[in-house]
Amino acid sequence: MQEPRIRVSAVLRWEDRILLCRHEKAGRGEYWLLPGGGVNAGESLVTALHRELFEEVGIPDRLPVEGPVALVDSISPQRGLGAKHVVHIIFAADLSGRSLEAVTSQDAAVRGHRLFDTADLDGVVLHPPIQRFLRRWEPGDPAAYLGALWAP
Repeated sequence: MQEPRIRVSAVLRWEDRILLCRHEKAGRGEYWLLPGGGVNAGESLVTALHRELFEEVGIPDRLPVEGPVALVDSISPQRGLGAKHVVHIIFAADLSGRSLEAVTSQDAAVRGHRLFDTADLDGVVLHPPIQRFLRRWEPGDPAAYLGALWAP
C-alpha cells in the first residue's frame, strides 16, 4: 500500500447551500467532491487549499477560511498495490455576497459545479461520504463540528 495522500477541501457555503464539484472518471461514473485537492511537498494546508480553490472554482483571492472543521480518513476497499488511503482535511468558508457567475475550473477532472441544499445530499454520490456531517454543520459553532462527527 502507498503512503497516505493528504487532500484539503472546503465546505463552501453560499447562502443556505453548499458548492460541490462534479467529477467523472472511466469506470467510476459521476461523483461529487468538495472543492480541493492534494497538498504538495513543502506546501502549507491553507496555501494548498487556496491554490486548489483557484484551480477548481476560480476563486482568485485568499478567501478567509475556518478550520480545519473536520478530518476524514478514507481507505479504498481494494487490497494490494492499488489500494488508496486519503486523509481529507476539511476547512470551511462563506461565499455569500459573492457572484457565482464566474465559477470555472482549470482542472480537467472537474466537469461542472452545483449548489446543493443539505437536504438534497442523500441521493448524491459524494466522496468522501460526509452527507451527515454537512447536514449538521453550522458555521461558527466549533461544538457543532464535533457533534456532527460523532452524532448517531
